Amino acid sequence: MLWARWLVLLLCWGATTGEQPPEERAGALADARPDSRRQRSPPPVEPLDFGFVPSAVYDTHAYYEPGTVGILFHMVHAFLYVVQPNYFPKDLIVQVIQQNMGGIKIEEWRKPENVVLLLQWLHYEAGFLVCTTFGIVFVVLTPIIAMCFCVCRCCENCGGEMHQRQRKNADCHRGFYTASLIATSIFIILGVLIAYAANHNMSTQIKSTRRLINTNMRDLKTFANNTPAQIDYLTAQYTTAKNKVLSDLDNIGPLLGGRIHSQLEKEVVPSLDSALRMAGAKIESAIKAMRETKEALENVSSSLEVLQDGMGKLQASLSVERSSLSNTLSDPACTNGAVSHTCNAIRATLSQLGINADFSNLPDVSHALTNVNTVLKTDLSNIVQKGYSSFNDTPRLVKDQTKNIVTALPRVKGMLDKIGTEINGFAKMFPVEASLANFTIFLSERQKSIEAFYPQMDQMDFYRWIGCVAVLCMVVLVLAFNILGLLCGTCGYDKQATPTTRGCLSNTGGNLLMAGVGFTFIFAWVLMAIVTTMFVVGGNVEKLVCEPLANRQLFKIIDTPFLVHPEKKNFLPGMLFQNPNIDLTLGSMYRECYDNNGLYHALQLETMFNINSFLNRTVYNRDLAKVFESVQVDLQDITLLEQAGRDNLINFANSGIGHIDFEAYLAEVNKGVTLVDLLSFCNDLEAQADQLPRGALENALKGHASSIRNIHREQVVPLEQAMSTMNQSIKQLQKASSDLPVKVTNILSAIDAAEYLITNNASHVVKQETKSYVHNLVGYFKQYTEWVKNSLTAEVAQCKPISNIVDSMEIVACSFIIDSVNTFWFGLGACCVLLLPSIIFSVKLAKYYRRMDTEDVFEDSCSYPWLVAL
Repeated sequence: MLWARWLVLLLCWGATTGEQPPEERAGALADARPDSRRQRSPPPVEPLDFGFVPSAVYDTHAYYEPGTVGILFHMVHAFLYVVQPNYFPKDLIVQVIQQNMGGIKIEEWRKPENVVLLLQWLHYEAGFLVCTTFGIVFVVLTPIIAMCFCVCRCCENCGGEMHQRQRKNADCHRGFYTASLIATSIFIILGVLIAYAANHNMSTQIKSTRRLINTNMRDLKTFANNTPAQIDYLTAQYTTAKNKVLSDLDNIGPLLGGRIHSQLEKEVVPSLDSALRMAGAKIESAIKAMRETKEALENVSSSLEVLQDGMGKLQASLSVERSSLSNTLSDPACTNGAVSHTCNAIRATLSQLGINADFSNLPDVSHALTNVNTVLKTDLSNIVQKGYSSFNDTPRLVKDQTKNIVTALPRVKGMLDKIGTEINGFAKMFPVEASLANFTIFLSERQKSIEAFYPQMDQMDFYRWIGCVAVLCMVVLVLAFNILGLLCGTCGYDKQATPTTRGCLSNTGGNLLMAGVGFTFIFAWVLMAIVTTMFVVGGNVEKLVCEPLANRQLFKIIDTPFLVHPEKKNFLPGMLFQNPNIDLTLGSMYRECYDNNGLYHALQLETMFNINSFLNRTVYNRDLAKVFESVQVDLQDITLLEQAGRDNLINFANSGIGHIDFEAYLAEVNKGVTLVDLLSFCNDLEAQADQLPRGALENALKGHASSIRNIHREQVVPLEQAMSTMNQSIKQLQKASSDLPVKVTNILSAIDAAEYLITNNASHVVKQETKSYVHNLVGYFKQYTEWVKNSLTAEVAQCKPISNIVDSMEIVACSFIIDSVNTFWFGLGACCVLLLPSIIFSVKLAKYYRRMDTEDVFEDSCSYPWLVAL
């Protein structure tokens, strides 16, 4: 057991790798009290990739599928359930073991508690006792009955008289006895086949036991060979955590500065984004808003200039056209009574030929446009980017202020190398490789000794097989006499022959049947004795061992507290570690090994070994903490938005857009260009001209309508487009004028709040992020120790071979042997029981085949045709 103890000691070194020492926990609690203004959990530690522990591949598949013979096994299990339907008596067995731990003495059976246990056990074994009693009675009575039967027949009784009375239903009786004997023989043959199948299955499966032994031995060797490599891999992966710590220390500027920058960014960037969110969420949106405002002002200015100039020209054109039309209506032709009414109507509409809107009095927007152009001359995005640049320069600032950490890096590397050396030294303290090498040698020697036993095992199995076949041959001999008797008797039987004149073949059939009866009496009690013995042993082993082992109830008995000693709680840890108080059970160990977890976790070695002192000396080194505590960073001089940027924002808000008289602009734009729609006026004028007599007057009026259309097309339409552009630009400026002051005020307030945050809270953020940074460095070691613990739990020294050995023993003992034994006595017992009716049917049927010495003679020969033949 020395190798096992060394292995346990080595595996225990990761027992508390995930447990934090008290001093570290106290420090962590102190660090968990940040400024009440901003409490938050530390960010998750970057996961390290420790790779995969070299895994062992085990060959044993502890699973058995019996195939078609499984149907017979299920039949036997069903029969045993009928015989013994009670649940497994776990509590009863525990009481028996605990009360009779020191041995059972005859005088102690009289104690009340032992009497109660005996009665409970008899109640549990009631089914077996009844069947056993039947078997014993069968064994005892069969020779006695055989002797009495022989004596009775010698006295010419019990069918021994060679005289057959003639009956009318003789053929019916003979046919019934023949069919019954045939059916009985068929069932006996089935019983023989079942027993032979069980016997052959046992021999076949015993040969396959070698495969289970070899694979289990190979798995144990794999376990022993892989475990040292797995432990070496665990210790070697400390380098991964060490290199990550050194890398983070070497890049403390970008990492710690980036953390500080990132944490400040969570509250500062929203304020900066507000400054850049004039028309959207980014600075481009603000610049776009400025350009749109400028574009709108330019549109208003150009549209106003176009409208003022165009309205003057339109006024002049309409005045000329109105004067010309008035002169045309002064023609003498309009004085005609029929025409004068139309001319007067046209003359009444001349006043409508005029402009409606007046843009000459609208204020100019050149001042506001000049202010916007002045703002746009300064690159606002560049100013904001300067603030961003100073803010984003945090990593460089941290790097400059943490040069002492970089300077101390060689010393830190020396500390970490020392930790690695201590871990490797701790692992080398235990001669695991030598112990496991001895264990491998031990396994090889055991395997050779087992393999040397294979010829003897085959020989013993051959003798067992011969014995079982010899037992079955007893039944086959009886079957042979019965079948030959039936064949000879049936083939040689002649209905015309009298009982005294029956043929030789028929008589031989009857004698063979009686010979079968004789051999039945000779062998039946021996066979039943064998069946009863195998039933008692095999049935109880199945119910008390195999079934509880299959459903793990047997483990619960072994794991019962204080089972073997009133002062020893658990049996398994008391046997392995001489410490019965460890909460380790055989059932839990089997479950862990069945799930292919590590032996360290299966044996709960963490309860035996405490390596906190080792971890405190190595991983959680106080010298490292002193180095980390020396980190000092100051971010007081960071400016997010310079004064020039603030002035540009204020100038943009005060650019004069809000002083524009938007109502006056909109009032004039909404009036329309002319007093009347010129196209409608032209259509009406042409319609009225058509009412006049054809002549010069009609043509003149239509010419005026055409001229007015040209005025509308060439002057009014461009003015309407300019008015539309002005309308859209004025509304855009009106909307911008109401939002700009509020936006600028909010932006500046948010930037002031952000700068106040940096100025007043930078020290808290730096302290918090420094602790988080240190937490990450320690977290790498915690990851390593946690990974070691998890690996020891699930990957190192995976104990699947142990559960495979238990399962293989269950398969060999229960599935290969006990199921076959039980199936053998089940078939043989059925044969023994069926031999009883076989005796009766053979004796009865032999009377109809044997040649009698005397016969009945009747005067009424008509009733017996064979008498007439005489």
